[in-house]
Amino acid sequence: MTDLTARTLNRLGQQLRGRLSLPGDERYAAATTIWPKRVGRLPRAVVHCRTPEDVQLTIRATRDCNLPLSVRGGGHDWAGRALCEGIVVDLRGMNIVSVGADNRLAKISGGARALDVCAMTDPLGLAAVTGSVGAVGMTGLTLGGGYGPLIGRCGLALDNVTAAEVVLADGCIIVADLDNETELFWAVRGGGGNFGVVTRMHHRLHAVPSVRSGLLFYPFSEAKVVLERGAEIAASASDELTTQIGCVVGPDGAPMAFVWPTWCGSPSEGEARVAPFLELGTLVAGALDEKSYGASLTVFDSYLVNGQRTFMETCWLPSLDVRSIEGFIQAMEMAVSPGCAIFTHEFKGAASRVAAEATAFGLRRNHVLVEILAAFADHEDELEEQRHRQWVQATVRAFDAVALPGGYPNLLPRSAADRAAKSYGRNAERLIKAKQHYDPDNVFCSAIPLPVGTAMADV
Repeated sequence: MTDLTARTLNRLGQQLRGRLSLPGDERYAAATTIWPKRVGRLPRAVVHCRTPEDVQLTIRATRDCNLPLSVRGGGHDWAGRALCEGIVVDLRGMNIVSVGADNRLAKISGGARALDVCAMTDPLGLAAVTGSVGAVGMTGLTLGGGYGPLIGRCGLALDNVTAAEVVLADGCIIVADLDNETELFWAVRGGGGNFGVVTRMHHRLHAVPSVRSGLLFYPFSEAKVVLERGAEIAASASDELTTQIGCVVGPDGAPMAFVWPTWCGSPSEGEARVAPFLELGTLVAGALDEKSYGASLTVFDSYLVNGQRTFMETCWLPSLDVRSIEGFIQAMEMAVSPGCAIFTHEFKGAASRVAAEATAFGLRRNHVLVEILAAFADHEDELEEQRHRQWVQATVRAFDAVALPGGYPNLLPRSAADRAAKSYGRNAERLIKAKQHYDPDNVFCSAIPLPVGTAMADV
């Protein structure tokens, strides 16, 4: 640690007493434990911010000593972008969620997770648009997109943001919305945390007194029929029914097919709307129950284990058809460990009805997002690491002939600027200009990848 860095951290520690931690501290260890486990050098320091002013001071200190900066919210990011080698802005202490008197908007602080939001909205019969896992941070999810169970009825999470409080690279705190800092408001909705630290968002709320949902498992021997029938039902379903399908390894070590439907329309219609999913094949386990929206976001909790290493790949498919489903089955037949999984997220309905130029998010046609995961124990040797990396790479390459250009930026690694350009389509050029205006020195370089150079053609 250089003298300048030591002096800067010492000064910052005096300004924010009790809110800066270093390697060896208990709070440091908690803040740097994320999903999945980070590989490589850990941060010089973590600043546990409570206010936008704390974030201001941290950004200025980081710039003073020319260290990298990253933002840790929920801490769920397979590429490990929450942690850098420099200083981490830890927003977990800024997790307040409040609902307006008219029940139309929620004010969500930068460190709040989906489960923090649901704790406030479930008792009111309301829901904000979240992802599929309650432990994921709302800000990171939203700034990059936000696929989830409400997407057909309510759109992406970012489509429901009405304002964002942002601390910029120069330390200014501004509020961006449709009337103020409109270019920044456009850019943060899809461009990720590349423009500043978002310390609060206003999210539109929706009446969701309950959902009808559940995770259904079927034998892998029936996977082709189950996934094809599930995809057919999903393709013709109303906006209120969203379906994830895929394959995972079951408790006995054998692959299984799964379907996860969520009905978010009228509770009186829920049982009938999801009933066809119970007849896709020989049901091994699972049920479809009426529950709170927050309770429905816990189904994948057991698959997100801290301390494991994880590789991920992703692609967009125009639809889920016989050919792509065959790719799912072949991938799982070649799975290298119980940590291998492949599953989908739908993009439909309200999300597809937003104009491509309305936000930075580039792909506004109906499609299917595919996630390919390979998790393994941290103590495994280099050979195991190589086997898992090769499996996800081979699996995503198998979809090359049918995949759409680009991929979901929230899931792309930092090195994927070429794919990012294709992901943003004609929005790429405007996004580059916004980056040059709001963060010309690239202070926020640990966010999701942005395109470099000239924008690519439409995706």
